Amino acid sequence: MTAPYTKRSETRNKLGLITLQSDRTIEDDFRRLMPVDISLLVSRVPSGTEVSRDSLALMENALSGAAALFPRGHSFGVVGYGCTSGTAQIGADVIADRVRAGTPAGHVTEPVSALIAACEHLGLDRIAIVSPYVASVSDRLRDVLGRAQIETPHFISFDEANEEAVTQIDDASIIAAAHKVMDGADVQAVFLSCTNLRTLDVIGSLQGDLGVPVLSSNLVLAWHMLRLAGADVTNPRDLL
Repeated sequence: MTAPYTKRSETRNKLGLITLQSDRTIEDDFRRLMPVDISLLVSRVPSGTEVSRDSLALMENALSGAAALFPRGHSFGVVGYGCTSGTAQIGADVIADRVRAGTPAGHVTEPVSALIAACEHLGLDRIAIVSPYVASVSDRLRDVLGRAQIETPHFISFDEANEEAVTQIDDASIIAAAHKVMDGADVQAVFLSCTNLRTLDVIGSLQGDLGVPVLSSNLVLAWHMLRLAGADVTNPRDLL
């Protein structure tokens, strides 16, 4: 005997997220940041255990395959690529092309474009950066931001090349680094770089202590994806 059925109607915004094989943070963060009426599907792209300019560039060739692993026939309003340093190395336009080669997407964004959009929205053009990564990786991000007219005169790094170790950097270390980079700094905000760095629990207290906006890779990416999807989200910190 066959039971009849009617098709379910779907009215939620459909967002896709491509994260790194090595990332243990961004999915938990997005569950905290995304409203309950968002349909979020996640795929992963192969990534190296050591973070270098070469290992980041290698992800370019795997992005279309990762995007193609989303359900067939699923059309996304927005797809996000969850890697800040990878975006700086590969390039935002190339990432968008590679993602769209694998899945239909109205918009494609990543933490670098999201940060630039957040800075423009908040009127910021001079920020400090806290990064987990070695200088050659971090310098590329600073160059890209500079071409977008965002100065990064103050910078501090944990100088960590091991991706797994990034998730183990604790709240106290992130807070101390932010205070250190802001000591005497003439900037308008602090950016905590890297989607694998666990930052959401420290942003609120840091903003209170430092008196400037504190942004992070996952916070700005979630905000930008929601904005591109048409959600009424004015300020990134409104998601916290």
